[in-house]
Amino acid sequence: MWQPSPRTGRMNQTPILLATTNPDKQQQFRWLLEGLPLTPVTPQDLGLTSVPDEVGDSHHAVARLKAQLWSQSGSILAIASDGGLVLPALGAGWESLYTHRFAGETATGEDRVRNLLEMLRPYRGQDRRASWLESLAIAHRGRILASWELDGATGRIGEAMPSETPEPDGFWAFSVWEFPHLGKTYNQLSIQERESLDDHWVRLTRLVRRFFRGYFVAPTA
Repeated sequence: MWQPSPRTGRMNQTPILLATTNPDKQQQFRWLLEGLPLTPVTPQDLGLTSVPDEVGDSHHAVARLKAQLWSQSGSILAIASDGGLVLPALGAGWESLYTHRFAGETATGEDRVRNLLEMLRPYRGQDRRASWLESLAIAHRGRILASWELDGATGRIGEAMPSETPEPDGFWAFSVWEFPHLGKTYNQLSIQERESLDDHWVRLTRLVRRFFRGYFVAPTA
C-alpha cells in the first residue's frame, strides 16, 4: 500500500468516517483525503463495532450502501469503497465482485493466490491480463453526496507465488498483479509509478479532492 506523505499542516474541520475496519484501507483513505479540511476518524474511534453487510449486485452498489450505512451509524460524513480484480480470460468463470470470497470465506491471502494461479494455469501472455475495478462513495447521515466507479491500470497475473506473504483481505491480489514493463507487482509500485499508469486510486483522489474543494458544503448538524 502507499505510504502517506507528510501532512500539509492545514487546519482540519469536518470529521469524516473512514468506513472500514481494515487498517490498510484506512491508510489509503487518509492518503486520498490528505490536504482537505477534513478530520479522518475510524469506526474504532467512534466505538462502532457492528460492521454493515456488504450486499449489492455491483461494486458501485456495494460502495454506496456501505457509505450510507456507515454514515448513519456514525451520524457523520463517511467515505467507503469496494473493488475487485477483473480477469477477462475467465469470462463467466470469474466475478470481480467476489474477489475476496471466491476461495471461501475463511481462505487466507495465500489460499486465494494459490487458487487464482491454479485457475489461470492454462493461460499465457495476454490471456493473463488483469485490471482492477474500484467504486467509491461519500455519504452524510444516510444520503449519498457523490460516487464514482473507475477501471484501474491493466497488468497481468504472475505465474508464481509471490515472495511476500499475500495480505488476507482484498489486497492479496496486489501481490501477484504484475506490471512487466516496470518489473514490479502493484504492491511494489511507487506513487510516481502509479501515477504513470493512471492508477484507479490516483484518479479517484483527483475526483474526491475536486468534489470537496469545489462542491462540498460542510454540514452544520
